[in-house]
Amino acid sequence: MNFLSDVWGFLKVRKKFWLLPLLVALLTLGALVVFSGGSAVAPFIYTLF
Repeated sequence: MNFLSDVWGFLKVRKKFWLLPLLVALLTLGALVVFSGGSAVAPFIYTLF
């Protein structure tokens, strides 16, 4: 959680709020790949990349 507070502090101080949707999209894609790695959905996910 310290990392997330550091990132939020960086975004707030540097006024880089436009990076927030990019970070959320990257985290979502990463979680999708990690959690579907052992399931039957994995071949369909990997065709997206």
